[in-house]
Amino acid sequence: MNSLKIALAQINLLVGDVEGNAERVVVTAREARDRHGADLVLFPELTLTGYPPEDLLLRGTLLQRAQAALDHIAREVSGIDLVVGLPLRESGRLHNSAVYLREGKVLARYHKQVLPNYSVFDEKRYFHPGKAPCVVDVKGLPVALALCEDVWVSEPARRSRSAGARLLLSLNASPFHLSKHEERLKVLRDRIYESGLPVVYLNAVGGQDELVFDGHSLALDRGGALQLNAPSWQEGIYTLEVHFDRRDISLSGGLMTPIPAPEAQLYQALVMGVRDYVNKNGFKGALLGLSGGIDSALTLCVAVDALGPERVEAVMMPYHYTADMSRTDAAAQARTLGVAYREIPIAPMVEAFMAGLADVLAGLPADTTEENIQARCRGTLLMAISNKTGRMLLTTGNKSEMAVGYATLYGDMAGGFAPLKDVSKCWVYRLARYRNTLGPGIPERVIERPPSAELAPDQCDQDSLPPYEILDCILERFVEQDQSFTDIVSAGFEPATVERVMALVLRSEYKRRQAPPGVRVTRRAFGKDRRYPITSGYGRLLGRQHPVALSSNLQVVEKNEKD
Repeated sequence: MNSLKIALAQINLLVGDVEGNAERVVVTAREARDRHGADLVLFPELTLTGYPPEDLLLRGTLLQRAQAALDHIAREVSGIDLVVGLPLRESGRLHNSAVYLREGKVLARYHKQVLPNYSVFDEKRYFHPGKAPCVVDVKGLPVALALCEDVWVSEPARRSRSAGARLLLSLNASPFHLSKHEERLKVLRDRIYESGLPVVYLNAVGGQDELVFDGHSLALDRGGALQLNAPSWQEGIYTLEVHFDRRDISLSGGLMTPIPAPEAQLYQALVMGVRDYVNKNGFKGALLGLSGGIDSALTLCVAVDALGPERVEAVMMPYHYTADMSRTDAAAQARTLGVAYREIPIAPMVEAFMAGLADVLAGLPADTTEENIQARCRGTLLMAISNKTGRMLLTTGNKSEMAVGYATLYGDMAGGFAPLKDVSKCWVYRLARYRNTLGPGIPERVIERPPSAELAPDQCDQDSLPPYEILDCILERFVEQDQSFTDIVSAGFEPATVERVMALVLRSEYKRRQAPPGVRVTRRAFGKDRRYPITSGYGRLLGRQHPVALSSNLQVVEKNEKD
């Protein structure tokens, strides 16, 4: 039988760094040729611009730079075939394309046929779809090219088979969310069963703003069996042997990495997201407020694992309501992880603010206003330290809290990046316990104690919110699955609780618009995924439709220093 060795370049690219990305291609292609003996090397979708370039695509200079970078690669690489992704303009229309290079010449150009325009994707804003398959002869084997969404529907693979292809090569920038690997496997097996073509699936790796790409490149034979299962969250060159004759084709020799547990996948997603956001944006390190609670404790572990302890600083900012155990546990965790740690009491600042507001607040009962002053003093301190040190301020709020507005604008929401923004409170606990299996990280008492904002005497989160086990289930149904009030109540949840949670989510949109970006790890995150209007009568409409009317006077909860 004849053989073909394919290298999958699972690499971390930087959006907009066209020249830097091109140099990565040159170096990687040479390594695939010289060290791995590959005949062909594949690179991720939109290799040269990175994915997603968003409105950078509207700047003509980006396209010119991409073409110049492609010419540079063609001059610099020989002795191995390459498939590289880039935006190409043809007949006045911009396409998401892949180019097949051999010995300095472009053998073929392929334009993505299926443009996703849902969830975090808006490719129809920029690109026109291609109309035809692209089949290239590689050492006597006809192979077809595909780009990401092309394999999520039936027609492109069928067209490729009809055009004579015997192997499908798919270049991807497929973002991670929980259970994404299982979804990909099902989709690829569906395409194989429909077309009869084995599939080599290369995915990008790395973080880009809210998105994280897990790599986890794959190859499946004609029977749908895995023949390559590359590691997630790791850059690398992964090779595969393709054996073929006139009648048969088989795959072999691919690395088979065990599938990590969901907790491991999610935790590594957060680490990758923080590492790339901080490093790609040129920050010296990370900074956070360490309250002695579980959210900030988990965020600190993520930051340390992403950047190293020498680049992380934690600040405890106690007030009258801060429990002694919170101060003790925060200091203990900082020592365990080896990070810089300081304590700055905020009582003098809070008292100064209260004195300045004395005439305004005179005769009015205490409420969340006084609590939020504490939170905003902390936010101001942390931002000052961030400015002075060049370290990115990480916020510590989780998805459950952001969903219902249980956070303080310009207080605990102040910062540049939110690692836990798409992580529910119940998952925070799961990840905390997982992190402690990797080594000392979070004091057990922090995990066990009831969560509290510590902005008032004897305060507890459950005084203001339903139990997190219930809240998170309702939020998953309403936010991630778009279920209606009736659907959620029919699943067994108390109508008044569902009503209240839905109202809080809808009323808190204005806060989320002012929140920093965070790592997307679920099917529906706040940000690119879910774009609701701030000003809307939708809540009143729900009230008319359902037997339990939404209250007109529900207040969005504000607080800070969660847990």
